[in-house]
Amino acid sequence: MATLNARIPSLSLTRLTLPALPALRTMLRAITTRRQLAEMDDRMLKDVGISRVDALREAERLPWDLSRHR
Repeated sequence: MATLNARIPSLSLTRLTLPALPALRTMLRAITTRRQLAEMDDRMLKDVGISRVDALREAERLPWDLSRHR
């Protein structure tokens, strides 16, 4: 019985994940800050100039939705 000695190129986990790290960090930061925004009381929102509606709308955005909304 002959064995096949074909080499299959291996994909390095490091090579796949390192380029994605900055994007993942940015998404994690968006999740964290959006959660904090949703938890702010009305006084805090007023201090930063954001309405409750805008805060909740921002908090509902998906982590990869990183475009600026105004």
